Amino acid sequence: MHISAKADYAVRALLVLAAEADGGPISGRTIATSQDMPVKFVENTLVELRNTGLVVSQRGAGGGFRLGRPPDQITIADIVRAVDGPLAEVRGERPEHAVYSGPARHLQDVWVAVRATVRSVLDHVTLADVVSGNLPAAVRELLEDPAAWKPR
Repeated sequence: MHISAKADYAVRALLVLAAEADGGPISGRTIATSQDMPVKFVENTLVELRNTGLVVSQRGAGGGFRLGRPPDQITIADIVRAVDGPLAEVRGERPEHAVYSGPARHLQDVWVAVRATVRSVLDHVTLADVVSGNLPAAVRELLEDPAAWKPR
């Protein structure tokens, strides 16, 4: 799975907001610099996320961005979908729309299974889970497999 810079930055930005104890607004610049991310890119991404309702903005001297919902109600999948679209695509189509024949006729099943696996993690991990380090048991179990940490 390819995780775009935009998705990575968006998740990190919202994690900064989720970690804000009082839930008050934080400027895009503060968010970006706290995670060593490009300011303009982060600010543009936050505006895009505002359009989805994942964040809200407040103008003025004490303004900035805050989460549009509690951190335990925003999944990593929500954020990735908001900035990148569907979690899994094959040539720009959803896996269930891919059609193959001959020896490749069962490849669609593989792509759908890949999407289901990605969903099984990203749809069940919230911002609150990541901030607290208390990931769901199924995710922790995946991390316990030494092979998960080895590049291939």
